[in-house]
Amino acid sequence: MQGYVQVYTGDGKGKTTAALGLALRAIGAGLKVFIGQFAKGQLYSEIKAIRQYLPGIEIKQYGRKCFIYSRPEPEDIRLAQEGLAEVRTFINSGKYDLVILDEANIAVYFKLFSIEELLEIVRSKPENVELIITGRKAHPDLIKAADLVTEMLEIKHYYNQGVSAREGIES
Repeated sequence: MQGYVQVYTGDGKGKTTAALGLALRAIGAGLKVFIGQFAKGQLYSEIKAIRQYLPGIEIKQYGRKCFIYSRPEPEDIRLAQEGLAEVRTFINSGKYDLVILDEANIAVYFKLFSIEELLEIVRSKPENVELIITGRKAHPDLIKAADLVTEMLEIKHYYNQGVSAREGIES
C-alpha cells in the first residue's frame, strides 16, 4: 500500500483526536501503529486506553509533565531531539505501517527541532509508511510537502467560558 503524509493543524480542537481515530481504524485493519507524542509527558486518558486495550499500538512520549507556553527549557529540547532520533529509526524499521508524530508542529514552532529535521523524516520515509503529523502552527514548508492537510478551525469553544480540560474528553 502507498503511504502518504497527512498534516492535521489549526487552532481548533480535534487534531490529536483525528489522528487517534485513524490509528484505531488502522489496527482494525491489521496494521501496526506507532505514536510519538512531542511536548507531552502527562498521562492522558488515551495513553491509558492504548496501553490497556490496544496492544497493536505502541505509544511513547517525548516531553516533560507540563506543556510549553513560552520558552522551552533545555530538557524540552533534549527530550524532543532524542524522540525525533528514535522515531526516525521506528519509521525506517519496517515494523510500522502508520506513524503519528503528535504535536510535531508545536515542537518545530518552539524550536525543539527544526523544520529541516522534520522534512528530512518526511522525505526519507519508506513508501509504504503512512505518516501523520499533528499540532497547531504547521510550518508552510511542511504544508507544501504533505499530501493531505486538514485545518481544524475553532468556531466556538467552551474553554473560552472557563471550562477546564475534562478527563476523558480533552485529557
